[in-house]
Formats: sequence, structure tokens, C-alpha cells
Amino acid sequence: MTTIKKTKSFGEHLRNLREEAGMTLKFVSEQIGIDTSLLAKIERNERQPTKQIIKQVAEFLNFDEKELQNDFLSDQIAYKILDEEADLSILKVAEEKVKYLKTVQNGK
Repeated sequence: MTTIKKTKSFGEHLRNLREEAGMTLKFVSEQIGIDTSLLAKIERNERQPTKQIIKQVAEFLNFDEKELQNDFLSDQIAYKILDEEADLSILKVAEEKVKYLKTVQNGK
């Protein structure tokens, strides 16, 4: 199994997985049932995949779905921080809020 390269974007990582498997955009898109241009845009970070597309790609390329989902979500967080020109210290605050919200959701 290939390990996620943390320094690449989700799209770049997806392209690398596909290319390492020796598969064309057209072949992969046909196998997972999406338009070739959509997959190309996802690989270029011009479109965001749905959870279903992430699941289909992970299954087809025999890659851990949770790792691929984490890769996608980390991109979303990174882009948001860049867009807001926020300080990286916001990540520590967000981590604490996630812990708090999990506690609230679990009724503890």
C-alpha cells in the first residue's frame, strides 16, 4: 500500500496513486462511473470530490478510504486557513473544540 505524501494536495496524491497503478484517467473514470473531465478536475484541485467518489476511488485503487478521506479533509482545512490568512495556532483551538463537541454530542 502506498503511503500518503503529506506535502501533496489531495488531487496530486490521487493522480500519483492512479499513475503508480499505471491507469489512465479515462480507464479509472469509466470503472468508477464518473466523467473523465470530472476526475481530471479533481486531480487538478479544481473540483472537490464527494465522499462517494473518494470511496469509489479508494476501493478501485485498493487504497485505504479513511487515509484518502483524511487527505481530502486536511486540504480543506489548509485552504481555509490560507483563505482567512489565519495563524496556525488556530489548529490548536480547533483541536480543543473538536474534543469539546465530541463530548457534547456523546452527552458526557
